[in-house]
Amino acid sequence: MKDLVLYCKSYRRDFLRLKRLLESIQKYNVEQIPFYISTPQDQLDELKNILGSNIEYHWVSDESIIAANPRAKPGIEKTRTGSLAQQAIKSEFWRLGISENYVCLDSDCIFLKEFSHKDFIASDGNPYTVIYQNKEFFQLAIDRKHPRVEENLRLEGDRVKTLFDREGPNYYCPCPPFIWSSKVWRSLDEQFLIPRGLSFWDISTPEHPETLLYLEALLNFQAIPLHPIEQLFRIYYYDWQFYLLRRLGESEDRLSKNYLGVIYQSNWDSDLDLGAPQKSLLSRVNKRLKRFLRYLQSYL
Repeated sequence: MKDLVLYCKSYRRDFLRLKRLLESIQKYNVEQIPFYISTPQDQLDELKNILGSNIEYHWVSDESIIAANPRAKPGIEKTRTGSLAQQAIKSEFWRLGISENYVCLDSDCIFLKEFSHKDFIASDGNPYTVIYQNKEFFQLAIDRKHPRVEENLRLEGDRVKTLFDREGPNYYCPCPPFIWSSKVWRSLDEQFLIPRGLSFWDISTPEHPETLLYLEALLNFQAIPLHPIEQLFRIYYYDWQFYLLRRLGESEDRLSKNYLGVIYQSNWDSDLDLGAPQKSLLSRVNKRLKRFLRYLQSYL
């Protein structure tokens, strides 16, 4: 078993973003940490066509990850929305026994500078844990008159914390990359899920995101020492946030002083969506108009 790998669960719509991520990994992965990709089995040929033959990666099927959990029913991913299936599959990657720890990336991640094991693994061999209270982003959302952003994330944290009967502050790790330990996922399985006759698919819901389930499992069962760090990538969750911070002088070059990479989240940055648009022309025009208005708002 390897000590560390990079991993991304992707699917057809994100293959162009995935190619961009792979190119950045190829450029900055100075220690050649192995990179794994999972997709549905029936999308492998298209993946190969998009990525080409000049970039090295290892592929596994989503179906093999699902089958590695004996308590997950075959085809269970087809009973979930795409986003819910994705968060369960990437959280269950540890079951393949490929690596003790994995850096879980999203397709819209981009590395901006060289990285190595020491960015993810502490001197005692245990992974760092990205964990913080998210106050800076909450305050920015409030200042820009987006109070629901803070409210929704706070309620999300409250729900998962209550699931584990923990009191105290809410902690977050909403931004990839996530540095995940198989020991933590195993402790969640053996000490929480199995005694209740559950699988991860039963608790992975819109109300209980996988990022908070991991953090609460670590805090409750302490399968590894807690080595806290702040987020590794700058993430632009919303276009209004992107426009505002760019207006304040942020650039990829300046970001590389403090961050390993950047994420232009695909829920608003749709330029690299693969395939025909899924929404009507009127809907797309309306979306672009709203984005332009938020761009103008960044001046206020």
